[in-house]
Amino acid sequence: MKKIHFLSIFLFLILMAALLIVGGCTNGSLGKTEVVHGDSALPPVSGFADDIQDIVLPTDMEWKRDKSMTIKTESFRGGIWYYTGRVEVVSLKDFMTSAMQDNKWKLVGEATSKDVMLAFVKPNKTCMMVIADETFGKTSLTLYVTIDKTAAAALNPFGEAVSQ
Repeated sequence: MKKIHFLSIFLFLILMAALLIVGGCTNGSLGKTEVVHGDSALPPVSGFADDIQDIVLPTDMEWKRDKSMTIKTESFRGGIWYYTGRVEVVSLKDFMTSAMQDNKWKLVGEATSKDVMLAFVKPNKTCMMVIADETFGKTSLTLYVTIDKTAAAALNPFGEAVSQ
């Protein structure tokens, strides 16, 4: 009798664990409004990377402080920002490419293997990003940003060099 009772409890625990795992694999987008951006649907924009106002991110991307760092000096600003979220790699790539071009970034390079690497430039800025498929249905986005403040001082508002 104890063997049957133990077996039923064991099966019940396995069933509950399976339900938790399957429930954890959903994207959690029930009740969220989605905006169609290009060919892919991503949630509305959450904000900007750090305080850089021309790099826009989708709301599903969550910043991971322990894998990020910034540097600010008199002449240079930049850093590495790491985000994760439940989005598809291709959807995130399409969203980021479109959002960067909307903010006047120029796509100057792209490499794709298991991960996707995109390189963007502005007159005094560079942004390289790596989009990677992580475990448990998550995708990571790592931004490598450099801003040359001294170069910006020699540019007009249109990003053109000013003769002195």
